[in-house]
Amino acid sequence: MNGLHSSEQSCPYCGESIELLIDGSIAEQSYIEDCPVCCRPMIVEVRVPDGEFGDEEPPEVTLRSEDE
Repeated sequence: MNGLHSSEQSCPYCGESIELLIDGSIAEQSYIEDCPVCCRPMIVEVRVPDGEFGDEEPPEVTLRSEDE
């Protein structure tokens, strides 16, 4: 089942909890998104297990700062 998945993460800069919408139609993706709290750019890396969203295995989301 592909679609959008909500993922709660912490900003690598300010540590605040943020919600990201993950597109399940792309198995692996990497993009830059600004934190909605502190406005700093963070690198978002997503991997969807088996290329599809499932209830048992949510997407793996990693956030990191641009200087890591």
